[in-house]
Amino acid sequence: MNSGMREGQLCSHTLRSHGVAIARIHMHDWLIFLLLVMIEVILYLTHPFYRYVGKDMMSDLKYPFKDNTVPVWAVPLYAMLLPIAVFLFVYWRRRDIYDLHHAILGLFYSVLITAVITDAIKNAVGRPRPNFFWRCFPDGKDVYDQLGNVICHGDVNVIKEGHKSFPSGHTSWSFAGLGFLSLYLSGKIQVFDQRGHIAKLCIVFLPLLFASLVGVSRVDDYWHHWQDVFAGGLLGLVVSTFCYLQFFPPPYHSQGWGPYAYFRVLETLANPPPPTNGMNVVQNEQDVERQEVNDRNNDRFLGLSIDANARSTMQETTTEGK
Repeated sequence: MNSGMREGQLCSHTLRSHGVAIARIHMHDWLIFLLLVMIEVILYLTHPFYRYVGKDMMSDLKYPFKDNTVPVWAVPLYAMLLPIAVFLFVYWRRRDIYDLHHAILGLFYSVLITAVITDAIKNAVGRPRPNFFWRCFPDGKDVYDQLGNVICHGDVNVIKEGHKSFPSGHTSWSFAGLGFLSLYLSGKIQVFDQRGHIAKLCIVFLPLLFASLVGVSRVDDYWHHWQDVFAGGLLGLVVSTFCYLQFFPPPYHSQGWGPYAYFRVLETLANPPPPTNGMNVVQNEQDVERQEVNDRNNDRFLGLSIDANARSTMQETTTEGK
């Protein structure tokens, strides 16, 4: 009964009542997120390294220049908006603002960190795409300099994109967003509850299957080599796992269905500290984290406090002796 009452109190922590307070707690996280957006824009506009491409290398770079099966504008829709729609549905069912905020923040970081790493590597490596020949020589007439390097006469922007093969951005974004969603779902439906309901795995693998098919399409469209897709998928999956575990227990954990913040507040409601000097009882995550910071500060200056107390005691003893 007490547990139900505490969970009922947490249900009152909604987007309207505690949303701004939680966002303020993570203000620095949101500011760094905006910085990552700026870095990503700069990396996207930066020219990649124009690697040497000789005539003998063209045999692997003469694949047709096709359109994207999955357009660029569609990637944020299924990698970010689709998971957010799932998060909102869970919030509508449970009214857990901590779950909603941390899921969205973790997803954003997963995708943005992956995007920054992906584009930084793209620009540094400058690997030609499989359709580089037709980007460089749209009329099919190849020209080379004295050193045997290509002298491209195609569109400048098309040539620029032709040097961004490794790793695959479509694939890394897909696994960063949908990989995070897969971890989120596995925790919510408690896939690893040791009850043997293996059909739950179908729900978990569905986002990963979609991300894998996006990667396959990049090879089928001749926009990427298979190594680009493999590296992009691995990168997105690793980053999404790290970002997810910042806010949620592992999916196989007994409390894997909720964020760490939820259980911290629940524990605080179960064992409230006694009011001191008219102070209010800690009842939400903002107060919990503020109290943890104060405790760390007290520990940090513990030696100074002891010295101050010692000096005060010595002064009192000296005064009494006089």
